Amino acid sequence: MKNKRHRMIREIVENQNIETQLQLTQELRKFGFDVTQATISRDIKELGLIKVVSSENTFRYSLPAAVVVNNGDRSRRMFRDNVLKVLGAENMVLLKTLPGMANAVAACLDTMNWEAVLGSVAGDDTIFVLTPSSQCAKELVKRLHEYVE
Repeated sequence: MKNKRHRMIREIVENQNIETQLQLTQELRKFGFDVTQATISRDIKELGLIKVVSSENTFRYSLPAAVVVNNGDRSRRMFRDNVLKVLGAENMVLLKTLPGMANAVAACLDTMNWEAVLGSVAGDDTIFVLTPSSQCAKELVKRLHEYVE
């Protein structure tokens, strides 16, 4: 349950301007999570959420880049634990993940700063990665297979 709640918190924070713990509590309740302020406070700490200035010149919760940046071991673990399949097609790579994990895996991939990755688009369990060429896609598939295995 905690993992599902944490995934939902990440999604809410990425897609909405959440300024207070009360707002986050109310949003989670809309999705069926019965949480208290104390639980939210612990979740915020565990997820490493920070407050950043929003476009409206107010403060909102955000996932810090440092949380997304992974060292090699964490990246390998993220891929090994969550990626089910890696396929290449022309200059694109498709990754199938466990449900709800595509965003986290894509964020991890994007922060690795590999030249073969121009960008990625993540859904619930699917990631499309754009590469500069079909050769780059083939190399990326090979590299990702090493991470997944």
